[in-house]
Amino acid sequence: MWPTLVLVGTSTLLATVIGIWVGIRQGWRRGSTFDKTSDVAALTLYSMPEWWLGLLLVAVFGVGFGPIPGMFPIGGLNSVDADPWSLSGVLDTAWHLALPVLTLTLAYVAGNSLIMRSSLLEEIGEDYLTTARAKGLRDAEVRDRHAVPNALLPTTAQIALNIGFVVTGATTVETVFSIPGLGLLATEALSVPDYWVLQGAF
Repeated sequence: MWPTLVLVGTSTLLATVIGIWVGIRQGWRRGSTFDKTSDVAALTLYSMPEWWLGLLLVAVFGVGFGPIPGMFPIGGLNSVDADPWSLSGVLDTAWHLALPVLTLTLAYVAGNSLIMRSSLLEEIGEDYLTTARAKGLRDAEVRDRHAVPNALLPTTAQIALNIGFVVTGATTVETVFSIPGLGLLATEALSVPDYWVLQGAF
């Protein structure tokens, strides 16, 4: 359970923070180059299966592609000779989790940013923002103190719902990266088949 919790928890936290930040910048500067570029990237990542994105990252950053050398481990939770409870073992585990966490983060940051962008766009035309500007507040203050807190409500609900999807995505990512978590356990139980383990995992 712990490898899955670390993987899912880290990627959910990163996807939430990055997705909200990107969505705020997109919505507040609608039509800018950043908005258009981020929109295309978000839609591409949102429609990409996690396992395929994981395989791409393994091929490019794990094995190496052209001038890019293989920099990250391509499987497992830690090295064979690493003590997982020492500082070097924790750093080794973080190094092994870099690509799986990046895979899940990229897969779910897109949804968070798109929802935050649309929520903020709905708030931009509201009267209370016009009143805040009329009081002499700077544009950044209007955004941070008035628009963003109200736009966060749908995003917060979506983040809570996304936790289930991230756990589901972790099943395929754990299989691709051979991480000994609940997802890999369920995949191995499916190949046996071991129905008792599958029922517990589900």
